[in-house]
Amino acid sequence: MTLTWLGRIALYVAFLGAVGGLVSQLAALRSKRPARALRWAVLALLGIAGAIGVMQYALVTHDFSLAYVAQNNATFTPLLYSITGMWSALEGSLLLWALLLAALTVGVISYYRASSSDEVVGWATAVLFSIGAFFTFLMMGPADPFLHNPARVLQGAGPNALLQDNPLVAVHPPLLYAGFVGFTVPFAFAIAMLITGRVQDRWPLEQRRWTVLAWGALSVGIILGAWWSYQVLGWGGFWGWDPVENAALLPWLTATAYIHSVIVQDRRGLFRVWNLSLAIATFALTVLGTFFTRSGVLQSVHSFSSSTLGPLLIGLFFFTVALGVALLAWRGDSLRSPVGVDHPLSREGLFVANNILFVGFAIVVLLGTVFPLLYEAVNGTQVTVGTPYFATIAVPLSVVLLALMAIAPLVSWRTLDRNVLWSRLRFSAWSSLALVAALVAFGVRHLAVLGAAFLATCAAGAALRTLRGALLAAKRRGSYLSALRAPSTGGMIVHLGIVILAVGIVVSTSYTTRSEVTLAEGQSTVVDGQYVSFSHFNEVKDPLESSLQLEVKVDGHALLPAVTTYNGRSSTVGTPAIDSNLLRDVYVTFDADGASGAASGAQVQSNLSPRQVVLGVTVEPLLAWLWIGGLIVGFGSAVSFMRRRHNDEASA
Repeated sequence: MTLTWLGRIALYVAFLGAVGGLVSQLAALRSKRPARALRWAVLALLGIAGAIGVMQYALVTHDFSLAYVAQNNATFTPLLYSITGMWSALEGSLLLWALLLAALTVGVISYYRASSSDEVVGWATAVLFSIGAFFTFLMMGPADPFLHNPARVLQGAGPNALLQDNPLVAVHPPLLYAGFVGFTVPFAFAIAMLITGRVQDRWPLEQRRWTVLAWGALSVGIILGAWWSYQVLGWGGFWGWDPVENAALLPWLTATAYIHSVIVQDRRGLFRVWNLSLAIATFALTVLGTFFTRSGVLQSVHSFSSSTLGPLLIGLFFFTVALGVALLAWRGDSLRSPVGVDHPLSREGLFVANNILFVGFAIVVLLGTVFPLLYEAVNGTQVTVGTPYFATIAVPLSVVLLALMAIAPLVSWRTLDRNVLWSRLRFSAWSSLALVAALVAFGVRHLAVLGAAFLATCAAGAALRTLRGALLAAKRRGSYLSALRAPSTGGMIVHLGIVILAVGIVVSTSYTTRSEVTLAEGQSTVVDGQYVSFSHFNEVKDPLESSLQLEVKVDGHALLPAVTTYNGRSSTVGTPAIDSNLLRDVYVTFDADGASGAASGAQVQSNLSPRQVVLGVTVEPLLAWLWIGGLIVGFGSAVSFMRRRHNDEASA
C-alpha cells in the first residue's frame, strides 16, 4: 500500500498546484494584482514528477503491488521497456500527459514573466491551469494509476508484445504527446484574446512560435510512428489510414494551416477568425484524438488500451468547441478585417487556398474516421472506411500542395506580377523539365513519379532560392549562422523536408514489388533484382521471448526475420527484417514453415516439406528518404522556433 499512497499523495499535490494556480490567477485578474502563478505551477510540476517517480520505481523494481505494474510489466521485462511501460496503457500515459502540460505551464509562465500583468497572459495562464486540473482529476478517480493490487503476483503479464519489439516506443509516444500538449498554449492564448477582446494584438504571431514547436514534435512523432509501424507490424507499409493514425493527423493538418495563415494576419491584418478558430480547433482535435485512442470506441492496431473515460473526454471536446464558438460569436464585430484579398493569386490569396485545402482535408479525414461509429450507432452493424476513400482526396491534395509550395514563396503580396514571378520561377521550372526528360530517357513512365519529380523540383527550387537570400544577407552581416535565425529559414527547411518526404512516398509506393517465395535451406531466388537466399533456421530463447528465426541473405547481407513469442502474455508476433540503404529497402517476413506451420500473418502452406519456408519479400525504392525528410522537417521546425524576433514575417 505504500506506493499506492505515495503516488496518490503526489497526485493530490499536483491537483492542489493546478487548482491553486487557477484560483490565484482568477483572483489576480479580478483585483488587477500580480498572481503567484509560477509558485503554483512549480508545485503542480513537482507533484506530477513525484507521481511519475513512484510509478517508474514500481516499474523498474517490478513491484506488482500496483495493479498497473502487474498488468503492464513482468520480472523478465528489460529495463528500457519497463520504463516505457508507463505510457503503454491509459493511466500511465495520462501521467506523461500531465507531466508535459505542467512543464509547459511552468515554461510559459516563466517566458512571459515580464508580461504577467497583461490580461491576455493572465487569462491564458488560467486556461492552462484549468486544463492541468482536469487531466490530474482524471487520475485521481476514473483513471487511477496507483490502484492497489490485492492479488499476489509473482511474474506479471508484461507489456503488449508490439510495445516491446522496438526501441522507437521510447521516442514515438512522448513526441506525439509533446505535440498534443503543446497545442494547449495557442488554444489558451486564443481563449484569452477572445475573453479580453484583444484580438488585434501581437499575440497570434507570438503564439506561432509555440505552435511551431508543438507542430515539429508532432510531425517527427508521426514520422517515427510510421517507421515503427513499418518495422514492427510486418505488412511492409508505413501508413494505413488507421483511426489512431488519423487521430494524430487531424490536429497536424489544422496546426499547419494556422502556422501559415497567422503570417497573413501579421502582414495584412487578415484571417483573424481563421486563426483563432484554427487554434481552438487544433486543441479540440487533440482531445478528440485522445478520446479515439484511449476510450476503446475504435478498433486499431495502434490502440493498446480502453477505459471508461470516454464520456469525460468527449465532454471536454464538446465543451471546448462550444466555448470557442460562443466566444467567436461574441467578438464577431472586432474580428472583421478592414481589408480583403486584393488578388486571388497574390501571396495572401494562395494562403487562403492553403487553408481551404488543409481544413477541407481535415474534415474529410474526420468524417472517414467517425463514420463507422455513427453507422454502427444507427444501424447496429460495423463498417470500415478504407484506404481508397482517403487516397481519393489525399493524392490530388498532395499535388496541389506541392504546386503551392513551388509558387507561394515567390509571389508578391497584394498583387501578381507575372514577369517577376516567372523570373523567380524559371530556373527551377526548366530544371524540373530537364529532370523529367532525363527520367523519361532512362525509362521512367509512371505519371505519378514524373509529376512528383517536376513539382518537387520546383518546390525545392523555391525553398532554396529563399534560403540563398537568407545566406547572402547573413554574409553581408559577417555571420553565416545568423541565416538560421532569419524569419524564413526554418520554414524553407521544413519545405525541403516535405519535398524529400513526398518524393520518397511517391517513388516507393509507385514501384513497390511484393512477392511470396518458397525456399528450402540453401536455395536462392531473385526478386526485383535482389538476390535472396535462405540459409538455415535458428531457435532463440531467453527469459523475455522465444523465437524461430531464419537466416536470410539479401545481396550478401544477413537478415533474421522471425516469429517471436513473448512470455507473460504469450503473444506471438512476426518480426520482419529489413535491409535498407538510400536507394531501396528489402523487407523480409517469415510467413510460414513446413516443420511447425508457424505463420506471422500469411496462410500456412500445408504442402511444404519440413525444411521449407515461405518468405514475404517486398522491395521498395527510395523509402529511406521518407524518414530522412521527416527528420529534416523536425530540424526546420526547431530552427523556426529559435529564430530571432522579427516584425515582418512576410517571407516565412
